[in-house]
Amino acid sequence: MPSLANQVVRGYLRATRANRVFVDAGAARERVRDLSLRPRRYGPPRRLRADVAITVDRRGGWPVYTLTPRGQRPRGNVVYAHGGGWVHEIAPQHWALCAAVAAETGAAVTVAIYPLIPFGTAAQVVQGFVELVLANRETYENVCLAGDSAGGQIALSAAVVLRDEHRVRLPGTVLIAPALDLSLSNPEIPVVQPRDPWLGVAGTRVLIEHWRGDLEIADPRVSPLAADLRGLGPLTVFCGTDDILHPDTRLLVDAARRAGVTVDYHAGQGLPHVYPLTPTPEGRAARRIVIERLRSALGD
Repeated sequence: MPSLANQVVRGYLRATRANRVFVDAGAARERVRDLSLRPRRYGPPRRLRADVAITVDRRGGWPVYTLTPRGQRPRGNVVYAHGGGWVHEIAPQHWALCAAVAAETGAAVTVAIYPLIPFGTAAQVVQGFVELVLANRETYENVCLAGDSAGGQIALSAAVVLRDEHRVRLPGTVLIAPALDLSLSNPEIPVVQPRDPWLGVAGTRVLIEHWRGDLEIADPRVSPLAADLRGLGPLTVFCGTDDILHPDTRLLVDAARRAGVTVDYHAGQGLPHVYPLTPTPEGRAARRIVIERLRSALGD
């Protein structure tokens, strides 16, 4: 049974109409206009955690932060793609997770501030993450990808491109409630929608039209569920059952396993979108698993 804290989170999401941008096409268009004129800050919180050092540089025109365990030589690397519907900047919850990964795995965590819509597109951003992974492999050798929601789409699409164009098989990819089929055509989505306090279809379609740019919806750089999954490295996947992305997540898990990919799947019963990022017992338990799987993938 979901925790009381989970019920509080759900109540907060409904009370604040957190889903307005995703369920209302007009609200989505308004948000894109607003954020293109008045971008939000993206830097890490002033107080993150004392055992993590932070540096920043620019790669390919993007601000790229590196979080490392203070006083230690980093062991491997995790490249993290934050979520936010391809339109919202990185949030404190993302920073907190990345700092925890750096401190508790001993890895360097790369956080790229990628261009958002209407300026960024899937082809451009996925290629940017591919280049980050390739460059970081030169520095750290072992590199994993991770991402949540829209960032989960970016991470899995980048893993596919790395396999297809560079013959790189990652030792691990962590996907938290990933967007997988941007056609949003799964017939189970309307069944889940009344239970989802966060996401919706009409507004998300507006964001997707910007994001896909000149690519077709079925291009794996847009919809990684369309890819042939054979030859990918191990996947760790989280998704709440009260998330409209859950039906496609089940399809991904089944397809990946049929393709011979090792999948560690965590379905959060009665939990909402990106539940591992929430301040709940379920979120804390999921974050421990994220850290354990990344530590293992990097060769602990």
